[in-house]
Amino acid sequence: MTEAPQTLLQHHLKKLRLPTFQGEYAKQAQICAAENKDHIQYLARLCEMELIDRECRMIERRIKAAKFPSTKSLDSFDFKIILSLNKPLTMELARCDYVDRRENIIALGPSGTGKTHIALGLGLAACQRGLKVRFTTAAALVHDLIEAQDERKLQRLQKQLTSQNLLIIPSRGLQANPCRAVDELGFVPLSKSGAELLFEVISQCYERGSIIITSNLPFDEWTEVFGSERLTGALLDRLTHHVHILEMNGESYRLKHSRAKRQTR
Repeated sequence: MTEAPQTLLQHHLKKLRLPTFQGEYAKQAQICAAENKDHIQYLARLCEMELIDRECRMIERRIKAAKFPSTKSLDSFDFKIILSLNKPLTMELARCDYVDRRENIIALGPSGTGKTHIALGLGLAACQRGLKVRFTTAAALVHDLIEAQDERKLQRLQKQLTSQNLLIIPSRGLQANPCRAVDELGFVPLSKSGAELLFEVISQCYERGSIIITSNLPFDEWTEVFGSERLTGALLDRLTHHVHILEMNGESYRLKHSRAKRQTR
């Protein structure tokens, strides 16, 4: 191919946003010629490579948009440590059919048992399936909602949140008693307005998207956090209408890991 047609081809591929096609067409032409592949097989191979790379780029964008504090998969979770966790159910949830059905997930258990890890793993699985995911702690979400309300941007933020296929809200920082959360950072007690704003978001997401919430408090103690039996009851009514409960009772994974390191030393 002469330089002019090659330059023109590269220009067209760039305009068509086919970067993998653009970077591989010359190399694959040589490979397919050596393998006696015809032009249909050559083009099919290039198209397949473009689609695979496009899928990978899409997943990377989804993961970045989700704002995960770290990327963790379910494959790296040690299910043998938390025996109370239903592994078959958790792996079934990773298929993300529950998102299609607008169902929720609540992971309950003491601090350090891997609730956030499970939430991150399910969030990553959702991103890999092309779903829109947003991760935000309950404390950070309440702060953002109050700030948006003060700046008259609340409706815009609510629209962003409710447009997600999956909203992940670990309850880190929201405790009835701060003395019970020595391993939690950013303790923020819920004000009346904060509780109402959080309730409004969950109500707007109800049967429009899925929510994952983690908590080290049993349901009967949630009133201490939200400050109102009526509000807590209405909140739980929406969250638990279509829900999968993941029980994660056991010794702190972080404590056990720390103890094992000391023994090794």
